[in-house]
Amino acid sequence: MTEANAEAPLRRNLGVSLLTLIASSGTLVCCVLPAVMVALGAGAALAGLVAAVPQLVWLSEHKAGVFGAAAAMLGLSGVLLWRARRLPCPSDPRLARSCARLRKASIALWWVAFACVLVGATFAFILPGLV
Repeated sequence: MTEANAEAPLRRNLGVSLLTLIASSGTLVCCVLPAVMVALGAGAALAGLVAAVPQLVWLSEHKAGVFGAAAAMLGLSGVLLWRARRLPCPSDPRLARSCARLRKASIALWWVAFACVLVGATFAFILPGLV
């Protein structure tokens, strides 16, 4: 296996982790942002934001789909990261450091995305049931 081929799965995993982070950020926009703004007394600002970006209403109306897509992306990227955890890094020291950084960045992005979905799910599904 050439050094470029060894690094390709790690770059793919980083890309999937970035897509997962973007998908999970949608959960924050649809559910956490409006709840926090209202809780802070910024209801008028929220109304202005919804007027400027009406897609927020669509995201909120379809939050189950948003969370489903984010969870699917989390699952896919988690499986890819798990499978790539033991892939060999290139023998060149510079490329080996790059490989290790990509691996750590992918894992860190996955955990950030997981935290986003967890916070979003708390605001969207758990807290409304407690009130």
